[in-house]
Amino acid sequence: MLDEFAASMPLRWAAGFAGSGLIAWIAWRKQALSASGAWSAVVMGAVYFALGGPLWYGLLLVFFATSVFWSRWKRHIRAKREAERHYAKTGRRDAGQVWANGGIGLALCAAHAVWPEPALAAAFTGVMASVNADTWATEIGALSRTQPRSVLTGRAVPAGTSGGVTPLGTFAALSGAALIGVSAALLGGVEASGLPAAALIVMAAVAGLAGAMADSLLGAWLQAMYRCLTCGALTEREVHCGEPALHAQGRRWMTNDLVNLLSSLVAGALAALAALLSKI
Repeated sequence: MLDEFAASMPLRWAAGFAGSGLIAWIAWRKQALSASGAWSAVVMGAVYFALGGPLWYGLLLVFFATSVFWSRWKRHIRAKREAERHYAKTGRRDAGQVWANGGIGLALCAAHAVWPEPALAAAFTGVMASVNADTWATEIGALSRTQPRSVLTGRAVPAGTSGGVTPLGTFAALSGAALIGVSAALLGGVEASGLPAAALIVMAAVAGLAGAMADSLLGAWLQAMYRCLTCGALTEREVHCGEPALHAQGRRWMTNDLVNLLSSLVAGALAALAALLSKI
């Protein structure tokens, strides 16, 4: 079995680079990825394909495809454009975003290739559910007619403020996480994680939503925020309205990418714990 797997590796790597390269090129042409984001996606996709399988590569594609869809479909909405003015990054996803969203999953994929522990597959599902939930909450939640409220204080905050949540955004997060669970069940996640399909879907939904909530908490509590000296807006950007912004709150080192990475770790840990507890 191991000999067959090793013999197929050159073909798997070639197919992984070819497939990921084509997808990244299309995404770059459609302005969904920057140049650095495209190269990162090529490398990441190839590793997922070569070392993983349908579950690992498939969930990555589900996340990327739905994220790009919501981002482009809602781009013409004025409410979303106003909210995006305060986000650290918008439009094309760069290398930092690609690795923040897929790096933990990549490490789990590599670990699972060496040690096929079901908890690792469950953790990966939780990680992807979290990044998908957070992206859906950001993209769809920006269209909410209800003013966001801080997850820490409960006070109303401007749209686009880190840590601001709405009922629509929360529902979108739950839906995005559940979609990853359903996709995992269809792509071999039941066998890989050892969880029944229904349990896998519920686990992904709960862990993904928890990851999105952790993202909001970290965003409101520790993420660096800046005050624009031109328009007065509180923003994630160090430069706003073409001018350097003043550091207003949070830790300078706690960037949006780091918040995304840490929150996905929370979701992955919860999913792995759920898988381990199911065996007791």
